[in-house]
Amino acid sequence: MITEKTRTGEEVANLLKTLGVDAATYNGGSLTVTSPVTGDEIAQTVETPAADAAKAIDAAHQAFLDWRTVPAPKRGELVRLFGEELRTHKNELGKLVSLEVGKVTSEGLGEVQEMIDICDFAVGLSRQLYGLTIATERSQHRMMETWHPLGVVGIISAFNFPVAVWAWNAALALVCGNAIVWKPSEKSPLTALATHAIFERALKRYIDEGYDAPVGLSALIIGGRELGEAMVDHHKVALVSATGSTAMGRAVGPKLAARFARSILELGGNNAAIIAPTADLDLALRGIAFSAMGTAGQRCTTLRRLFVHDSVYDTLIPRLKKAYASVKIGNPMEDGVLVGPLIDKAAFDGFEKAMADAKATGATITGGERASVGGDNAYYVRPAIVEMTRHEGPMLRETFAPILYVMRYSDIKDAVAMQNDVGAGLSSSIFTNDMREAELFMSAAGSDCGIANVNIGTSGAEIGGAFGGEKETGGGRESGSDSWRAYMRRATNTINYGSSLPLAQGVKFDV
Repeated sequence: MITEKTRTGEEVANLLKTLGVDAATYNGGSLTVTSPVTGDEIAQTVETPAADAAKAIDAAHQAFLDWRTVPAPKRGELVRLFGEELRTHKNELGKLVSLEVGKVTSEGLGEVQEMIDICDFAVGLSRQLYGLTIATERSQHRMMETWHPLGVVGIISAFNFPVAVWAWNAALALVCGNAIVWKPSEKSPLTALATHAIFERALKRYIDEGYDAPVGLSALIIGGRELGEAMVDHHKVALVSATGSTAMGRAVGPKLAARFARSILELGGNNAAIIAPTADLDLALRGIAFSAMGTAGQRCTTLRRLFVHDSVYDTLIPRLKKAYASVKIGNPMEDGVLVGPLIDKAAFDGFEKAMADAKATGATITGGERASVGGDNAYYVRPAIVEMTRHEGPMLRETFAPILYVMRYSDIKDAVAMQNDVGAGLSSSIFTNDMREAELFMSAAGSDCGIANVNIGTSGAEIGGAFGGEKETGGGRESGSDSWRAYMRRATNTINYGSSLPLAQGVKFDV
């Protein structure tokens, strides 16, 4: 008899075969992979021994020594070919994302599109890694800055964006002249295996076209926390870009600082939106719905707190409750489904604890029930609206689930203060048609987040802007704008093309 369990496992195996993944890497291994869609086991991935992980890092360092001398536009050609391969396999990889981490179909495909977009960005960037020419006080001198490759870049990614965040880092790191080592989440190794197989095809095409690429340029290591720790501790890893919880960042950051390595930390986000009196409520409703319920509340940028002005609260919140009640919850592969499963039981337990804590404060809860979808080990919930009277308790911490805490406000300055009064500082937004409120929100006295939006939600950032946040979010920036500078080292150069040797600041030293 063919069950949902065997169907899902077969579908995953067929996708991995199509994407060129060796079956020996996901059969008979010690790392069990479970699909949140059904709650069933779909693979047993082979883990990387610690000794092999160390060898991969050493090989990456040797590759870096060669790759750094390849002209940047030629490095960009490899990333261009990778983007082409992603376009070819977008549907298959997108579907695998949905099956492994539970994203609805459009979000799974959207994640791969994000990979394609960052490849396009990085290819253009490969001809724009420019420094400044700087005015000098000395005649017949020129001062400038030059940007050089950094070294081995370690990438630790999370389950909620299992491949896109790796691509943000990998595409930039490669065009900047670095080698890369990737440690994916233990919850999503299959998409990593597939992505690496796609990259290997691009690398083969690159070599077949006559370009040189060193062995060990890109490595994938699969396993638990100990592999991430080994990467963080390894003296040949110049930069670690780590995405995960604030607790993870507190462990990783000091270790890297102790050996003077660089870090890009993308950590928690207890994101908020403000609905002002002049807000377009139709627009706000759509923005809130996607930001709060998309990806079943498991985005770093998920909207978790909502501050609504007294004058529009009683109009907006009933409409929002109606929208929440109408959203289809279920198998993310089915048409019309907008909310898929939580990743696992631990996520569900966190959801239930937050609900209980909110109830203990006297909050009014709408939704929040477990949905009867999938098997006993699949965890689907109806997104919850939690009306709070005070900014306290579970509202002050991030719960990776679809919980939206709602509060009234009467003064914009109070709303901004409450928005900022949490540890994280990732994403924020305001819905308003009042220019003064919008400008205040984006000013130095406004949102303290790395992302501050007007009349759009907190989720759905494009790759063109730098992504990241402040405070307990870690301060790192990935993706667009000038984020590339984190993957390079800067040298200031002064060139004397005259016959005298004047010293700066008027210093005299005649011998």
